[in-house]
Amino acid sequence: MRERTTLANRIGAVKKIQNELADNIGLIEMGEAEGDAGIVAEAEKALVAIREDAAKKELESLLSGEADANSAYLEVNAGAGGTEAQDWSSMLLRMYVRWAEQHDYKVTILDQSDGEEAGIKSATIEIQGPNAYGWLKSENGVHRLVRISPFDSNARRHTSFASVGVSPIIDDTINIEILDKDLKVDTYRASGAGGQHVNRTDSAIRITHIPTGIIVACQADRSQHKNRASAMSMLKARIYEQELKKREDAKMAAHGEKTDIGFGHQIRSYVLAPYQLIKDLRTEVETNQSDDVLNGDIDMFLEASLAAKLMKEKTA
Repeated sequence: MRERTTLANRIGAVKKIQNELADNIGLIEMGEAEGDAGIVAEAEKALVAIREDAAKKELESLLSGEADANSAYLEVNAGAGGTEAQDWSSMLLRMYVRWAEQHDYKVTILDQSDGEEAGIKSATIEIQGPNAYGWLKSENGVHRLVRISPFDSNARRHTSFASVGVSPIIDDTINIEILDKDLKVDTYRASGAGGQHVNRTDSAIRITHIPTGIIVACQADRSQHKNRASAMSMLKARIYEQELKKREDAKMAAHGEKTDIGFGHQIRSYVLAPYQLIKDLRTEVETNQSDDVLNGDIDMFLEASLAAKLMKEKTA
């Protein structure tokens, strides 16, 4: 039923564009026949809006990968640099939460490790909604910040790094086998405020998948069993995302292309001093509206990544 609804919405969107296009072309013809410049101008303005809508729908049509329609797990990890990097990680996390809220996605914090002085060492959130993974998967990689440090009494410029990882939330129709012997499971007390129960019991779970080295953790619930189930879901998602990445790399290699899109590569630079410029190093898209971007306005970068993929497919 979910797939049927998705397909019906896509078909309905195309038919809506077709009908609006025919209606406005008819208005232009009528306006020209009657010499009514006002009708012609209004219809031409509507055609511009239709063209923009069609371009956006063309980009959305690229969200057709086997997991693109799924919800997503997003993980932020501070790089080297202590408090500076941890503060930058919290800024990035806030940016993605704001973006998700602006698109009516539901956000749940599954795990968060706070820094000693400020910011976070790492955090994992769940973003629930259609196409969340498809939109965010291009955010995998290292994000670089340059600014005047608020933690430096000499007001010097500092460069900080944080990595972002995005993986799809998979449903029961995708079978991923994980053997118990391949898992190392640790329990610990949840950090932060949460009442007496959280502070007194080892309800948080950390699971290490030994063959791949993938580590996931969850402390969102008071129940250790629920946290373990959530952590296992995240682990399956990470393993699945890793397999999708291998397929994508193989596809790029087959076309003779080289890509730096992926976890462990710097993808975007955020310069806040001495000037303001946020630039995506893959698509060359840039803006000086840094406050807007850090408040969640990152659609220009996400759309540019899809547009770049569209151009590659057209020229392949």
